Amino acid sequence: MTRTPTVLTVLTVLAAAPLLLPAQAQAQPSDRGRPGTYLLTGDTGGSKFEGIGADERRGLFYVSETTGGEIHRGSAGVAQTEQWLGGDGTDGRFTARGVTTDAGGRVYVAGGPNGIGTGRPDLWVYSPDGELLAALRAPDGNVFLNDVAIGPDGAAYFTNSNAPQVYRVARDGGDWSVTQWADATGTIEQRPGFNLGGVVVSADRSALVVAQGNAGLLWRFDLATGAATSVDTGGAALTDADGLVRQGSRLTVVRNVARMLATLELTADGRSARLVSQQATDPARVLTTAKVLHGRTLYVDSKFDEPVASGPYEVVTDPLAR
Repeated sequence: MTRTPTVLTVLTVLAAAPLLLPAQAQAQPSDRGRPGTYLLTGDTGGSKFEGIGADERRGLFYVSETTGGEIHRGSAGVAQTEQWLGGDGTDGRFTARGVTTDAGGRVYVAGGPNGIGTGRPDLWVYSPDGELLAALRAPDGNVFLNDVAIGPDGAAYFTNSNAPQVYRVARDGGDWSVTQWADATGTIEQRPGFNLGGVVVSADRSALVVAQGNAGLLWRFDLATGAATSVDTGGAALTDADGLVRQGSRLTVVRNVARMLATLELTADGRSARLVSQQATDPARVLTTAKVLHGRTLYVDSKFDEPVASGPYEVVTDPLAR
């Protein structure tokens, strides 16, 4: 959910150069008439947000609300978003976390703790027009599905914050199903708090790169075998890593309550990364996840730092501290 034309010209030139840039260098309050801030509709009593998915082909983005599970939809060229899907029990959804879209415009929603101890769904799949295609339970009980990415096989891969596991969701023979695709128990140390979260596909499409926020680590899950290995980051400070955004070799790590954005240069196979920069984000916001839409990175202002959230509720393109 500020810049002068001269600066824009410089940024355009730099973006075309092979030199790696901090992800925030391209953040602009307005670009080609598009708004720099998108307004989300909150509930009476306060709303908090977390995930974002971008449909590049249609110019749309989707934002999840943790307080109620509503899904909001916005357009790249319009400042005001709309509530696209209801929450508070709609399709069994009372909270929502990660969101992504596939090439067909289908929307995948991770339920976080929605199904823990309740028998409710852990995830949902919707058509571009909002039709429910699947509401699924993961095959294990202690599942906190956090974030989701589409793999090169067209399947959706969901991270589990409560165990070092990744789940795969696909439609086989007309039926949607969810399976435990990878279990890195014994390789990834389970720590108190939120473990596996943000996820992206490596540039060569051979692996998933996953953030372990409470440990400040990145992990590589081989898409051929499911095996997990640590990503060598040279000891970069990545605690509170939440959302991940990969653009070519540049990996942006949104460090939510640390209020930092880390920019790393990631190898094509996802085996190692070199820290390029750490930049402070707006201290009045706790940014969680981000996605690129039509050349700009959109960051979700979660309101997680407010005991009772109050508006304005926003998705921003300029996340940096002033």
